[in-house]
Amino acid sequence: MNVSVIGTGYVGLVTGVCLADKGHRVTCVDVDAEKVERIRKGEPPIFENGLQDLLKKTIGSTLDATTDLRGAVMASELTLIAVGTPFDGREIDLTFVREVARQIGNVLRDKDSYHVVVVKSTVVPGTTDTVVLPILEESSGKKAGKDFGVGMNPEFLTEGQAIVDFMKPDRIVLGGLDGRTLEKLEALYAPFQSVPRLRTNNKTAEMIKYASNCMLATQISFANELGNLCSTLGGVDIVDVMKGLHLGYYLRPLTSDGTPVQAPISSFLEAGCGFGGSCLPKDVKALVAQGEKAGRTMPLLNAVLDINRDQPSRTVAILKKHFPSLRGIRVAILGLAFKPDTDDMRESPAIPIIRQLSQEGAVLQAYDPVAMKEARKIFRDVAITMCPGLEEVLRDVDAAILVTRWDEFRKVPGILSRLRPQPLLIDGRRMLEKSSVGRYEGIGV
Repeated sequence: MNVSVIGTGYVGLVTGVCLADKGHRVTCVDVDAEKVERIRKGEPPIFENGLQDLLKKTIGSTLDATTDLRGAVMASELTLIAVGTPFDGREIDLTFVREVARQIGNVLRDKDSYHVVVVKSTVVPGTTDTVVLPILEESSGKKAGKDFGVGMNPEFLTEGQAIVDFMKPDRIVLGGLDGRTLEKLEALYAPFQSVPRLRTNNKTAEMIKYASNCMLATQISFANELGNLCSTLGGVDIVDVMKGLHLGYYLRPLTSDGTPVQAPISSFLEAGCGFGGSCLPKDVKALVAQGEKAGRTMPLLNAVLDINRDQPSRTVAILKKHFPSLRGIRVAILGLAFKPDTDDMRESPAIPIIRQLSQEGAVLQAYDPVAMKEARKIFRDVAITMCPGLEEVLRDVDAAILVTRWDEFRKVPGILSRLRPQPLLIDGRRMLEKSSVGRYEGIGV
């Protein structure tokens, strides 16, 4: 199938590259000419595990990139809209979605063949049918369901493992205005055999995406609320509590031969310094805002956001148990990205932690395997030294705060053991054994 993908961010580029690897002829479209040129050279503009290898494999054969939206839509049978939908504090910003829908509609005006337009961007329930569809009809002068199709196909990609998530999906949700649209989406995903599919309407498909992310965020805040209680009570470690929880069959079901397997969802039931990224914070806030707009308050999701908002300051509070005044205290920040295997710092807990420490006079240095270029942009107004490695960042500090669960940070105990005096370690992800570090503190201890 000939496919055009509008937008080359995490979702758009991963989607385009993976569909091209599955044999579709894909053209990725972006307004940024420099980004398009990099893609055409096989250089991904974002860091994502496995993306560069797959891009080099497909570019120039089944994958192309261009700034020419008209040409890409004219040459394709199906267009995926994968542009950003940032949250402005009140609602998601549909500026890019609206503009792309208008441009696609203008192309459809001049196109004779039936074309399917599918929203891949995360949009609140109702957006595809009440915003995108009318714009397509107005700008094309044609009728949806008769002259062209309109669908919604949410993504369930986790940054850092997005390629694996796309190529080996746990589910495929296909939303469509009519049967013809759904059949075209089925053809798009025909290479993905034996994957559970749900065919539904556009509004339900949109809600499924939000429900999924709100569930994950709730799990994290639930674990953090329990961890904060454990810290208050004393004599209870949230890590041990969660180990006991994870042994239950609902999180460790048995296979047909009686072998227990850990459910992937259990990884979200771990206490830490808070969730971040481009999806969970934005999507929970957006759904809460939509509920309020509709006259339906969302107390549970509001609590999820409140707990997450406070976790970075609770992490700093652990440090202040040992150093009541942070002025002049030398602190190393281990990890800047919101999660490992990505350079994405959007809503990362590292940001409020660093800003609070800076405001209280701490002397800061930081290290992240891939996110320091992005961090330099974010912290232009903060006095912080970016170090080239773990050895350097841990040298001559009073304390270190582990913020991101990078595998490389498992080397920290060994490095700390060689330092005299040994700095305090605050494990904001509870990824290290307490006994492996001489001076250990952590969330939920």
